[in-house]
Amino acid sequence: MASCWAKVSALAWWMRSLQCLASMRAFRNLPVVVTLGGVVPAYDLPNLEVICGNPARIAANALPLIRQHAFETYLSRTLRSIDAGGLLDPLTGLLTRAAFERDFAFAIREAQSRGGGLSVARFAFDPSHARAQLDGARILSRLMRRMDFGAAWDDGSVIVVFAEADLRNAHAIARRLCSVMRHTSHGKRDARGEPVVTLAALESSDTARSLLARLYEEDRRAVS
Repeated sequence: MASCWAKVSALAWWMRSLQCLASMRAFRNLPVVVTLGGVVPAYDLPNLEVICGNPARIAANALPLIRQHAFETYLSRTLRSIDAGGLLDPLTGLLTRAAFERDFAFAIREAQSRGGGLSVARFAFDPSHARAQLDGARILSRLMRRMDFGAAWDDGSVIVVFAEADLRNAHAIARRLCSVMRHTSHGKRDARGEPVVTLAALESSDTARSLLARLYEEDRRAVS
């Protein structure tokens, strides 16, 4: 009896989850594989598959959907890069270094002339974890506010500029972004994929170079 009730509960949970995914445009095209028997694919999910069998059979059916979704996402980033005149990196969805440096200098001049706030954050990933920076950069590119911008650095970090944000607001934004990265894990949680974050706020005498230098100095202090 307990086993039957557990199956019914699991089935009800899956049905609610599928209804939720179908109602959210951002997630409707995700590949979804359901291994519980008796579920009819009557949801508005184009990549929903109901597969029963051994793990090898399930994986063989799921892999083409996953690859298709990954390729679709890459094409979407490439199209955005073309639309932006090549200023976006199609691998990460963030700005190229040259575009970042140009926009960063402009944002500092604008903030200083208007008296507004501006903060910068450095998300430092483990250099020995090859995927960490790329995965983190892609998450940041999707979740950043429209007014913010960032770029991947050669040292394995990602630097993001938070426009119109003082240090307190920047801390709150960075915590939310890190929370998503922490919980967007593939299988067992890997602490190497979680960045070390340092922040610095714009001062009246700052240039782009001095603000970045202070950001890295804050990072060295945090490590020591």
